[in-house]
Amino acid sequence: MTMLAQQVTTMDDGILSLLREERRKALSTREWQFRLRGYGLAVQDEDGAKILTRLPRGEAIGVLPADMA
Repeated sequence: MTMLAQQVTTMDDGILSLLREERRKALSTREWQFRLRGYGLAVQDEDGAKILTRLPRGEAIGVLPADMA
């Protein structure tokens, strides 16, 4: 796990439910990430860990669960 992934490991349940709902609506991972950008969010890959970040600065919110990566 990267240094960033170790620092930010927990995520709010509300954010997780939003991510899951948007993932359910999207037909592909690419569309899901596009939909997240509409909320000002992005998914970054840090040495294999998927990190949810805020746009435009890239502030880390949390590590995505394995079922969403």
